[in-house]
Amino acid sequence: MQFDTVFRNVQVVDGTGAEPYHADVAISGDRIAAIGDLAGCQATVVIDGDGKALAPGFIDVHTHDDTNVIRYPDCLAKISQGVTSVIVGNCGISASPAVLAGDPPDPMNLLGKQADFQYPTFTNYARAVEQAAPAVNVAALVGHTTLRNNEMDDLYRAATPLEIQAMKARLREAMQAGALGLSSGLAYASAKQAPTEEVMALAEELAAFGGIYTTHMRTEFEEILAAMEEAFATGRHARVPVVISHLKCAGAGNWGRTVEVLKLMEATSQHQDVACDCYPYSASSSTLDLNQVTDDFDIFITWSEALPEQAGKTLKQIADEMALPLLDAAKALQPAGAVYHCMDEADVERVLKYRLTMVGSDGLPNDPHPHPRLWGAFPRVLGYYSRERQLFSLAQAVHKMTGMSARRFGLADRGEIREGAYADLVLFDPNTIIDVADFAHPIAAAKGIEQVMVNGHTSYLNGEVSPQRCGRFLYRQQR
Repeated sequence: MQFDTVFRNVQVVDGTGAEPYHADVAISGDRIAAIGDLAGCQATVVIDGDGKALAPGFIDVHTHDDTNVIRYPDCLAKISQGVTSVIVGNCGISASPAVLAGDPPDPMNLLGKQADFQYPTFTNYARAVEQAAPAVNVAALVGHTTLRNNEMDDLYRAATPLEIQAMKARLREAMQAGALGLSSGLAYASAKQAPTEEVMALAEELAAFGGIYTTHMRTEFEEILAAMEEAFATGRHARVPVVISHLKCAGAGNWGRTVEVLKLMEATSQHQDVACDCYPYSASSSTLDLNQVTDDFDIFITWSEALPEQAGKTLKQIADEMALPLLDAAKALQPAGAVYHCMDEADVERVLKYRLTMVGSDGLPNDPHPHPRLWGAFPRVLGYYSRERQLFSLAQAVHKMTGMSARRFGLADRGEIREGAYADLVLFDPNTIIDVADFAHPIAAAKGIEQVMVNGHTSYLNGEVSPQRCGRFLYRQQR
């Protein structure tokens, strides 16, 4: 047999959660062609994998890379940590279908400036991704806030029945064009006034297409259980799976409550299709939300349009320098971005370990001083939480970042090492893989990633992105 590429004697961590095993893995074209003892086979490229692990390429289920995969298609922050597929359009904000009359409202401004929103239809966006040929595969959700912004003259109220009908039509069109489903960001002011019924009405469009509903819930603070119940009720109404985005118990008064949060999730899972994603850090990051301003924990300012020179300091430092109360200082910085050190490490571990939790970075690629999760989330799960903390086995860690994610979002033939699956692969050293990015120096490639393949082609090797980028747009349920 003649193959394009053969990985010799690798520790195969296949993405299913099964125990790793040693084998050779052969690639032909964009697919895995054979697995086993392939000693007698010929290949154009032979890679000695002795001492290395081979896993499916990691799937980042929670990203805000919508416009960046087009503007900066090398996607170095992602490919360097072994990510081969990203899901964009999370938290209610998506680059399509979007029509902006002016500056993007908060938090759509996380995705870029007005000029970056050039995709009035989902098909426009998909074609732009295909034309850019990013280093990673891209699949997309449609954002509730983006739909609201298209149809409403004021985001700080509920949508009218006519506006809801217009939003439903746009969502239906996007689903027909291959969107994964609908996301919401009900914690943000631009969507907070949307009643549950508004979101339910939109979610009704999903079931006919096998779509999914993901949500940055209305709150992750004291009323978190009620917010979860709202999310689950929306899924039941629409008869679709629900993914709770970046599940956490935020705020010092909420620490420890992941016990009851996961108890509710587990009870609901017995009769409803639910899951969550989580990033492996005890700090969050988003736009600077006045409702989250507190002196209970540190708030680090990553950018400010009003006072750009204040970026890189804590809000407390800025308030002290300006001789202002915290809230007044926060108002003076707006619009701005922040990292909130708002979680308890034990809660992070509890959620990360939970059987229905996938890994998503929630990285913000346009932040000048981003949260380190943008560059380090996946190696951190493997190096710190699996190898060092022994929170779960290597096989379980990989499953949470590959097979579980592919199945949940309907990414056919991805997320597993098996014959016939797409050759999205990451070769890494399980003994040395670790995140390097930290809060002080957040832009740093991880250690231990040897090689990354996307659709059968080497996309990252020796710390560099290949000039031949082979990422694709992944349409819902596409084989």
